[in-house]
Amino acid sequence: MEQFDVAVVGAGPTGLACAIEVQNRGFSAVLFDKGCVVNSIYQYPINLVFFTTPELLEIGDIPMTSLNEKPGRTEALKYYRRVADHYKLNVHQYERVLNFTGQDGNFIVHTEDRRGERGCYGAKKIILATGYYDIPNKLNVPGEELHKVIHYYREAHPYYDQDVLVVGAKNSACIGALELFWTGARVMLVHRGPGISKSVKYWIKPNIENRIKNGEIGAYFRSTVVAIHPREVVLNTPEGEVMLKNDFVFAMTGYRPDFEFMAEHGIHLDAATSKPITNPETLESERPGVYLAGVIVAGTHTNEIFIENGRFHGKVIAEAIQKSLRMAAA
Repeated sequence: MEQFDVAVVGAGPTGLACAIEVQNRGFSAVLFDKGCVVNSIYQYPINLVFFTTPELLEIGDIPMTSLNEKPGRTEALKYYRRVADHYKLNVHQYERVLNFTGQDGNFIVHTEDRRGERGCYGAKKIILATGYYDIPNKLNVPGEELHKVIHYYREAHPYYDQDVLVVGAKNSACIGALELFWTGARVMLVHRGPGISKSVKYWIKPNIENRIKNGEIGAYFRSTVVAIHPREVVLNTPEGEVMLKNDFVFAMTGYRPDFEFMAEHGIHLDAATSKPITNPETLESERPGVYLAGVIVAGTHTNEIFIENGRFHGKVIAEAIQKSLRMAAA
């Protein structure tokens, strides 16, 4: 069984930053991801442009360059590949962590790769940097299991000349609705709130509102999806139940961390804040030797932590691990 000082679960930007900080202090690290490296960014819309500048996405003191003021998805993927190569990070792609057992200083990580082969690794410390993008918030309505229901918007072309329902009214929903409309889809937007979310970016909000005002994009506010059928969707609206002709449903209702995985491994939510219980100075969880990094620290408040601030968790955790391992060796 291979032995490492630290096992990092999740190879997104925060997980990479954690491994870099651990290695810079002279300790060995291995990363596991059930998808590819920075899998969540890979899953973003193909033409996505970040709302931030390149320097705020940098990790490991490696500069990020961009053709424009704000980098795009492709530039980010190239950058994080370059960082992983530069630091010779030991990233096990397409290898899911099933569970880990043991205790602080002597954990065993159990994995399964895409071929179904099981793995077993030893680690003194565990860092969970699993993000939240892999688990969509469900609508919990009949028909949600149909293939026509999509929780991740990638691009608009396949939905040309189709009747598409977009559920939600925040940034991802509005961007998707606009791109679908521009590509020739017949778009209907439904949202349980009274209008487009106030948090939508200032250059997007008036655009979507004008499309709705002009009747180019339909919208039902203060409304919810009741059921999804192969050829229709049923909405509950202030005017009563409405049935719409439909080919595809984009349920852009947000995502959440894997709370079940954390609970199974001794990490629970604070009842008052809905955030996992951690030491704020070290980000160590209530299970000794297990640390949380990135957006999962925010619990259900996923809009509080992004790459821009989550990348700094690596330094905090690595310093705590360094102190702990030195004390154990003394």
